Amino acid sequence: MLYAAAGVVALGFFIALEITARRYGLPGPVTNQVQEVVLPPKSGFLLYAGMALMMVVLTWRQRFIALGAAIGIDVVFLLVRWAVGAKLTEGHPFGNGALWVMLGCVVIALTRRTGRERALLLKGVGLGLLLVAGRKTGDTWLLITSRTRPTVLDQYVATADQALGNPSWVVGRIVEATGPIGAHVLDYVYIQLAVAAVVVTMYQLRHVAAERRFPRHHLVRTFLVIGLVGPAVYMIFPVVGPVFAYGADGGHWALADIWPNTLPPVNPPHPMPFDEITPRNCMPSLHTAWATAIFIHSRQGPRPLRYAGTFWLVATLGATLGFGYHYGVDLIAGVVFTLTIETALRALARGWDRSAIQLVAHGTTVFAALLVSYRYLPMEMARHPWLFGPLLLLAMGSVIHGYVRTTRLWEPKAAPALQPEPQPELV
Repeated sequence: MLYAAAGVVALGFFIALEITARRYGLPGPVTNQVQEVVLPPKSGFLLYAGMALMMVVLTWRQRFIALGAAIGIDVVFLLVRWAVGAKLTEGHPFGNGALWVMLGCVVIALTRRTGRERALLLKGVGLGLLLVAGRKTGDTWLLITSRTRPTVLDQYVATADQALGNPSWVVGRIVEATGPIGAHVLDYVYIQLAVAAVVVTMYQLRHVAAERRFPRHHLVRTFLVIGLVGPAVYMIFPVVGPVFAYGADGGHWALADIWPNTLPPVNPPHPMPFDEITPRNCMPSLHTAWATAIFIHSRQGPRPLRYAGTFWLVATLGATLGFGYHYGVDLIAGVVFTLTIETALRALARGWDRSAIQLVAHGTTVFAALLVSYRYLPMEMARHPWLFGPLLLLAMGSVIHGYVRTTRLWEPKAAPALQPEPQPELV
């Protein structure tokens, strides 16, 4: 009943977003997803990642059959496009097969499965499709932000970022100095964030096929909630990023072409108009939020997975700043945002207690205080960086410390090894 209710709510949300997008003359997430049944998908890697999530409920034999079917369908699509002379102008030449296999598993679940087996297969398919639908929903949200928020608050955020020493300008120059190799590595990490999440999630769900049930909490839950709630903040605090507001990518809409070589001047900030194309997707940095979630969930894995989670977090932070997509204060807000959501979801899974309520309230308060300070105290932050810079880091650190302390109390403690009782010996 819970999963059915969640499915109905999700479907209603997708339909509402589809209607909203249509009002602005844009294709919605449902339309985009239906088109990928036949047309080249925007991200074939994401579709195969979604299918990989679905396969956690299958046996090894069924996994090989599903993968073979997906590859075979993609080969057929490729040959048909080649035969009719269809040119691939955008998207990937593969991925349709993965979507067809997931849809086929829905049909199998409804017609060939019953009881718990049907529910488990539908949950697996839903998990994979939700990952794909989350991406489509995010793309639609970004288009809506650009149409509904004609002015942006980049001047406020850039001024507040003076308290941190303008890290985007600093890291931007470092990335330029590394040349094309460093930029390509960071770009791949930035784009394939969902694939990294799938790797961690598959480790967390590795026992689902044997135990025939899902764990109470895993990474995909956090990923989806971050993607659902985050765009709402975009609408409240629209920001396009330094590469657009202060760089060449902003064209004539940019305040100046100074990123990353010249620091922005400290002047009283004002809202500034911007085009209807660039997404207002900076505050908070959801890439930072998702990378933080990957890092947190990778901590329970083996050493290679922990190393990979750390690398993905560091590389994502470098990409968000080094490519000029975000300001430093965006990243701080993203970390606080994630830890608050992660705490709430873990509390829902294990049961609320006083420590969980206090930490969620503290994280929410800190996040709101950050947004208010960026909007109404940027000049004070720029004039007193030695005061406000440490305060920003301390505010984030307080949430990190609270999360680590609280979750350690929630971890099951290993039972002490039983010591054998001394036995009398013959003398």
